[in-house]
Amino acid sequence: MFGNILNYILGLGAAIFLPIIMIIIGLIIKMKFKRAIISGLTLGVAFTGMNVVLGFMFDTISPVASAFVEKTGIQLNIIDVGWSPMSAIAWAWPYALFMFPLQIGINLLMLIFKQTNILNVDLWNVWGKIFTATMVTAITGNIALGFVAAAIQVIVELKIGEATQKRTQEITGIPGVTCTHYMTLQCAIMEPVNKLLDYIPLFKKENANADKLKDKIGIFGDNSVMGFIIGGLIAILAGYSVKDTLNVAIKVGTALVLFPMVAKLFMQALAPIADAASEFMKNKFKDREIYIGLDWPFMAGQSELWVVAILLVPIELLLAVVFSKMGISNVLPLAGIVNIVVVVPAMIVSKKNLLKMLILSILYTPIYLVISSSFAPFATQLAKATKAIEIPAGQMITYFGVEAPFFRWAIANGLAGKIPGIIALVLFFGLFYIFIKNMKKQVQ
Repeated sequence: MFGNILNYILGLGAAIFLPIIMIIIGLIIKMKFKRAIISGLTLGVAFTGMNVVLGFMFDTISPVASAFVEKTGIQLNIIDVGWSPMSAIAWAWPYALFMFPLQIGINLLMLIFKQTNILNVDLWNVWGKIFTATMVTAITGNIALGFVAAAIQVIVELKIGEATQKRTQEITGIPGVTCTHYMTLQCAIMEPVNKLLDYIPLFKKENANADKLKDKIGIFGDNSVMGFIIGGLIAILAGYSVKDTLNVAIKVGTALVLFPMVAKLFMQALAPIADAASEFMKNKFKDREIYIGLDWPFMAGQSELWVVAILLVPIELLLAVVFSKMGISNVLPLAGIVNIVVVVPAMIVSKKNLLKMLILSILYTPIYLVISSSFAPFATQLAKATKAIEIPAGQMITYFGVEAPFFRWAIANGLAGKIPGIIALVLFFGLFYIFIKNMKKQVQ
């Protein structure tokens, strides 16, 4: 009975599920009823608007990516289906519903024992922990280890969310919140390269962001113009006609203009809740400041994010072709071709430095290709077992934007007792420890 109710609520989607959670939280923290309802509904509008623009962007770019690969004549038999089908597969796992009490329980215990100052309300993305558990279970053959891995992921998400809260606030201008999406786990492994780039004068400029770009190159730094030019170049590389190239160019330009507009709705929705939560928590936890953990779209108003994500598209496709010829990966990036999950952590660690974001995203893209390819047999097997989606004979599926690829591969293979996995797991937690320590120093 409970499972059916929960599945029904989750089936409503994040744009309805999260506003319901936020309205309930608003009322608990003594917001006025009218204010709580308006804030919750505005959050739903913001998520819906962002999904509409994201869908518009993906629908524009994905056919261009397919056309580009067709031109090369390379046959890539592992198809990137994106997060939506993969989440459906994860939710179809028989043990999926146990992940809710696991995440909520760990979060509450860490709050009570002062091990975190984050209240993670992003329960929609519990599926990310389920996906990790399914991959670990498939590789180790042990369901218990799958839940151990998921529990570790919950803790790491909270720790990184807390460590990056001030940085996230600087980037977005939204107080009292942080990003607890598992894509931020990549921050830990990006930070060493980010620090190395500081030794190169070209990358050391802290203000190398979209606003400064506008000042230097004038009209070419405008979102609409940048989007038009980048979209047009990608279409030309795919061999599109003049008419189709212009069509792609104007659509990409449109998306880049709309993203910041929609992102403002997140600020309108979250600012009142953050203020009320801050006051409430000050009364309950007099010596602490509690922050709300959210999904990544509240950060989507940053122009740098989309400029880098679109510039990355042809590079991802070229790498996919090269890696296929080398026998390293056979993934066709498609549904996740606009790979936000590599750009967001790059944006956080680089403080929105456009050049650094681009270099970091390029350098770490191979990890997504290689690991999504290695997970393909398990993802395909799980999809067939759960019957969540139909897969043609001889075809394999995966999720190119595997969000926390290094962590997921390391913990799955490490818990399986494989030496490379154990080494990778030790490396990840070493970098994680250093990252948390350094971020704490920066905010003191």
